[in-house]
Amino acid sequence: MAPSGAAQEIISTNPATGAEVARVAVTTRPELDAMVERAWHAFRHSGWKSLLPHRRALVLQAIADGLQAEKELLARLQMQDNGKPLGECRGMVDSAIGSFRYYAGVCETIEGEVTPSRGDYVSMTVLEPFGVVAAITPWNSPIMNDATKVAPALAAGNAVLLKPSEDSPLLAPELARIALAAGLPKDVLQVVQGRGADVGAALVAHPGVRMISFTGGTTSGRAIARVAGDRLVPAALELGGKSPHVVFADANLEHAVAAVVAGIFGSAGQSCVAGSRLFIEASIYDQVLSAVVARARGLRLALPDADGVEMGPLASFHHRERVAAFVDRARAEGGRILCGGAAPTGGDFDQGAFYLPTVIDGLDAQALSCQEEAFGPVLVVLPFKDEEDLIAQANGTAFGLACGIWTENFKRAWRIGRALEAGSVWINTYKQSVVSTPFGGFKNSGIGREKGIDGLRMYAQVKSMYFGLHEQPLAVAK
Repeated sequence: MAPSGAAQEIISTNPATGAEVARVAVTTRPELDAMVERAWHAFRHSGWKSLLPHRRALVLQAIADGLQAEKELLARLQMQDNGKPLGECRGMVDSAIGSFRYYAGVCETIEGEVTPSRGDYVSMTVLEPFGVVAAITPWNSPIMNDATKVAPALAAGNAVLLKPSEDSPLLAPELARIALAAGLPKDVLQVVQGRGADVGAALVAHPGVRMISFTGGTTSGRAIARVAGDRLVPAALELGGKSPHVVFADANLEHAVAAVVAGIFGSAGQSCVAGSRLFIEASIYDQVLSAVVARARGLRLALPDADGVEMGPLASFHHRERVAAFVDRARAEGGRILCGGAAPTGGDFDQGAFYLPTVIDGLDAQALSCQEEAFGPVLVVLPFKDEEDLIAQANGTAFGLACGIWTENFKRAWRIGRALEAGSVWINTYKQSVVSTPFGGFKNSGIGREKGIDGLRMYAQVKSMYFGLHEQPLAVAK
């Protein structure tokens, strides 16, 4: 963590230009301790946890209204902070607005249960907040991911310590500011800043944190899970992916090719559900591969606020280095670079963290490049013979976050969708996400489900209550 003396700074750099955007003070350990203490005071004394559901809903709706009023400012700030195209950033703010409106509705509609009686009593369940929860979000879609965690955590009655990535630190303070102005009690939402390895680790290990929600890489998720296990606090983990995108010979190939390209090169591949492994039925392999490569080569790579931009820079220069190293390894493994495989040069490209859309084939399904997440605009392509071959290859990674299936055969779609190990299955579409539908992964892609009713229940504890109806005093032995 930052020393208790003079605070260190995080410098936000625009990845499209290399220019400094802002500086943010890193949270010191004494500051973190004080924030946790204030959060508990707010939880116990602000009235937030005991506020009637419809009153809590009004505050969440007011937060949504505040986000709506500043949508353009927030979108442009995110564009500068992490390089996403401006249109995508506007969509991220819309998603955040939708999360707060949805969980405002859930506040008023979620119910406990009256459970079946097996004796002379009435039993029921109620939901109770944990108290102070830690929400740790990644750099790829900050305002959207912040809202995905903060909205249900607040709806459940918790106080929240929100730690954004050190690579995109600017949106979380804006959300906290808007929430306070909307009527959220002071200190119910606070922002912790700093590197995950020190400030994030201190937050996870803090004895005052009763629940942890993390979105990020699998390695970090494992480390958090170990700490949470030792502390016996619940941890919700939304982690990495190596999602298979499958095209059968009977698919609408025009739609399938467009979805494959959008599924991997949208957000410059910086998405946990990016369709980074393309499986093509052998009989149409060359045809579909050629179409994908042609479409990838034709994508408009440009500054994030340029007209018609389809792909902007990567979120940081050091992340571009990681992506470039991934591609270099794929070459060393025998992969054929069919397009991309390098940073573009000339004009605006020389100043920013740009990388070309990259398509690679010729690899074995067990190659590291087909097993590990690039988290960038890199697509590996593999043929399959039949359903059995596809299922074996597609399930042959440690991940299980999402998958896409293109076929006109309903029965096949059902079979493959049930057989593939993934938390989200898209059939004849890709990368759809709505706040009302649960989201999470299988295997090393995570534990728990965000969004939907499950997303609120994740931030609450179930309490069972019994009301005795006994006609006679209780006996010692039954």
